[in-house]
Amino acid sequence: MMSVEKRLGVGFIGSGFITRFHIQSWVGVRDADVRGIWSPNLQHAREAAALAKSLRVGDARAYDSIEQMVSSPEIDCIWLCGPNHTRVQNMEEIAHALKSGKGELIGIACEKPLARNVAEARQMLELARQSGVLHGYLEDQLFSPGITRGREIVWARGARLTGRPYLARAAEEHSGPHMPWFWQGELAGGGVLNDMMCHSIEVGRYMLTEPGQPRGSIRPTAVSAQVASLKWSRPEYARLLGEMMGSEVDYLSRPSEDFARATVDFVDDQGSPLIVEATTSWSYVGAGLRLSMELLGPEYSLSMNSLDSGLKLFFSRRVSGKAGEDLVEKQNAEQGLMPVVGNEAAEYGYESENRYFVRCFLDGKQPEENFEDGLEVTELLMTAYMSAEQRRVIKFRPEGLDTYVPPVAKSMNA
Repeated sequence: MMSVEKRLGVGFIGSGFITRFHIQSWVGVRDADVRGIWSPNLQHAREAAALAKSLRVGDARAYDSIEQMVSSPEIDCIWLCGPNHTRVQNMEEIAHALKSGKGELIGIACEKPLARNVAEARQMLELARQSGVLHGYLEDQLFSPGITRGREIVWARGARLTGRPYLARAAEEHSGPHMPWFWQGELAGGGVLNDMMCHSIEVGRYMLTEPGQPRGSIRPTAVSAQVASLKWSRPEYARLLGEMMGSEVDYLSRPSEDFARATVDFVDDQGSPLIVEATTSWSYVGAGLRLSMELLGPEYSLSMNSLDSGLKLFFSRRVSGKAGEDLVEKQNAEQGLMPVVGNEAAEYGYESENRYFVRCFLDGKQPEENFEDGLEVTELLMTAYMSAEQRRVIKFRPEGLDTYVPPVAKSMNA
């Protein structure tokens, strides 16, 4: 076990929106400093490093390559936060540097989703195992204060006295992602289902799992799903999307799904049926990002909504200015009655998530939420795509899952 006096040096791969959230959350993380950033765009890496310095969360520097960052004695672990289509390549570069003796790492934490499909997710897990590093799957919503506290109370009181919960509903909805690659099915591995249902399915599975028991104590048996492009493939919105994202995003000829729903059937160790209902959308119209969760048991229920914030502001139509996201992520308006999320990095779970993985890596302990969980979530997501494509319930685990690629994620030349 590493000495508690040791401070971890953290390196980031990627410098976009998610990296910014992680860096901001480091203000609430002890025992670690942000010491390095690598991005294929060196200027973006320098900007992210400057952000870390301005927040006083680490004397970060921009590295010229992943190998250079791995080789640095200042870097003890790496947070993989780049685009989905770079996951495997970045992990291969890390593994190659370690195998070549270019450096040493304690752990690697990877943003959701772990990969674009099951084959890539297995490759990520195998590379981590071959490298001999601890590995964590960065699913921030599991660490949201409302989720962790609500789960604790429900299981300690309601479930203990009247029986386990049996139905979890989870949803993540907003008006669409910031970067062009999200909208390109081949690069992202799909549309909103792969981008956001990874959150909802894992949150539902987590809430239905008894604290202290392994995630495998509930077992998936079937998946039913539906996908659609409801808003952004309409001609006027497809044109607007092209103007915002560039010519590489063409939702008239090559749309990804902007809405997805899935029902995942589970059974517990006693064979009792459990259900997770997940809904995700890039076509939601509201104040901004909405995360919602419900959990139902025999004599109790839990519910939460991230837009039910304690702070709200009202601006009349005379108050106008530049559009921004200073009130809530994916903000859709600057006027009217608006909810304000005071500390998004904390409320969405980033602070607690990063604190947890830092402590695991410091203690030499394999995190409970790791690449194996990322693989299992990817298996459920790909089964959902299969269900939507075939328009039927798919028994889990279906044949051909290891090589399956959703139609929307296939290359145009395939």
